[in-house]
Amino acid sequence: MDTVTSWGLAALALAAVLVGFSKTAVSGANTVSLAVFAAVLPARESTGVLLPLLIAGDVFAVAVYRRHAHWPTLLRLLPAVAAGVVAGTLFMVWAGDTAIRTSIGAILLLMAAITVWQRRPAAGARPASPDEPPASPDRPGGRLKAGFYGMLGGFTTMVANAGGPVLSLYLLSAGFRKLGFLGTAAWFFLIVNTAKVPFSVGLGLIDAQSLLLDAVLVPLVLAGALLGRACADRIDQVLFDRLVIGATVLGGLQLLLFA
Repeated sequence: MDTVTSWGLAALALAAVLVGFSKTAVSGANTVSLAVFAAVLPARESTGVLLPLLIAGDVFAVAVYRRHAHWPTLLRLLPAVAAGVVAGTLFMVWAGDTAIRTSIGAILLLMAAITVWQRRPAAGARPASPDEPPASPDRPGGRLKAGFYGMLGGFTTMVANAGGPVLSLYLLSAGFRKLGFLGTAAWFFLIVNTAKVPFSVGLGLIDAQSLLLDAVLVPLVLAGALLGRACADRIDQVLFDRLVIGATVLGGLQLLLFA
């Protein structure tokens, strides 16, 4: 806290609002917050400050969208995510910030491009209700795809709190509609981010100083979550999909540029 300037604190405050907004409106948009925190604070320590803020946003999102989660998808993803979190923890023991951010940024941009390409043939096809179930993940290649995205999501969320764009691309490619998307993402990140706490404490990323800064910023996360909830009902499905993909691309570029 003592080393953060007034301008830096203002930037963190805006980033905290965006964390909450991303949890209830456009998942993956918090990669902008990731870049801001990494610019204001030491990159490695910034992940420890962000984690409790993300959990606060997750709790609010679950309270709002809990009924819309698709649990078969969650249960299919979580084992691979757990393996990715362990791999990310081991990687953080020796890897530098630059290597981590460059690799994740490149992966996100590649996956965003693949997602856009895969969705082109179906553009304008199926008008559907917001609660329409996703395409079956049990179709050929579905389990392999869930394992890949789950492992990558666990790895990226551990090393850079950047799992949002990975999950977003998976849910979009699986055919999730807006409410199912937000409900599944809310439960996913509440479970995963809570499970990351012991690893972050063990790595020294969460301590008394980081929690003090979190206490200042948590109310702003909740304000952003309320703003996102108010905006979510006004975003149609096509715009929602474009915003999620756009946030993923922006997050990937920021990870590369701020590496």
